[in-house]
Amino acid sequence: MDGGASKGDVALVDSQGTVLAAVRRAGNYHFGLDHNGSREALAKTVGLVAAKAGLDGNGAIADIGVYCVAGADIPIDDRRIVAQLERLRWAKKTIVRNDTFAVLRAGTDRQWGVAVVCGTGMNCAGIGPGGSSVRFPSFGELSGDRAHGGGWLGRTALGAAIRARDGRGPRTMLERLVPAHFDMARPTSVMEAVYVGRLEPERLSELAPLVFKASAQGDAVARGMIDEMADEIVVTVNAVIRRLHVSRRDVHVVLGGGVLRAGDSTLHERIRMGITALAPKAVIRRLEAPPVLGAALIGLDEARAPVSAHDRLRASLTHRRLAAR
Repeated sequence: MDGGASKGDVALVDSQGTVLAAVRRAGNYHFGLDHNGSREALAKTVGLVAAKAGLDGNGAIADIGVYCVAGADIPIDDRRIVAQLERLRWAKKTIVRNDTFAVLRAGTDRQWGVAVVCGTGMNCAGIGPGGSSVRFPSFGELSGDRAHGGGWLGRTALGAAIRARDGRGPRTMLERLVPAHFDMARPTSVMEAVYVGRLEPERLSELAPLVFKASAQGDAVARGMIDEMADEIVVTVNAVIRRLHVSRRDVHVVLGGGVLRAGDSTLHERIRMGITALAPKAVIRRLEAPPVLGAALIGLDEARAPVSAHDRLRASLTHRRLAAR
């Protein structure tokens, strides 16, 4: 299972790498301390997977359950989430990882490397050649996390649009694009809708593609936002590379998450240049597969499945097939 703040993917895979059933559902699968319905959302998705595979869902439906979820940020989170999921008895053995580790495993067949996820939020983790790991808590300002993902882009786009309209900031296409997205006349109308509860704050992440659109048309304000996000990704990845002592190695750096999948070439080139300035041999990879593939591969690793099983799974568990199922 791979889950974040906007969607969850669950796949049931046998030891030969055959996908028996797979489901993608929108919803909040962030397993933070606040009770946000993530467990209920996961229970529904697991139930759908079991039904598609012809199982009644009573008792364990798998030998190994691998859950790569947002909200598993520090060891106490891992223990808390494991305890929650073990009580549901879906699997005989339960493994919990942060969702960045699913991206890393999906993006490389090595046992080490660095992964960064830039979706609604942003996080990064890495595993060294000797097995040591580095990850960051993702608690916002409390942990120094600037959350430069789609949510940050959306909120910043709204702020830039308001400041441009009232004279506090430079003019930008976002003045028009932001309110038009929500069928409103002015940026302040969007602000007021969020303030009084007519518009969910989470919907501001929908504005991220508009930032890329404005940037592609030469908007300096939008370009500056994207550059700031790229620089934060570089700073975070390079911190992991230093802590793992792999700056002289050909470390694989896997870029995952919806924002990086949809991002423009300028964004990726800025990230590449920033990382290779520290680690010249680094191999930058943009993840094209769904991260749930990485969670399933971790399960096959645990089961000591043959290489052929890994290859079969990589060939079949794709975004297109997952969405179709």
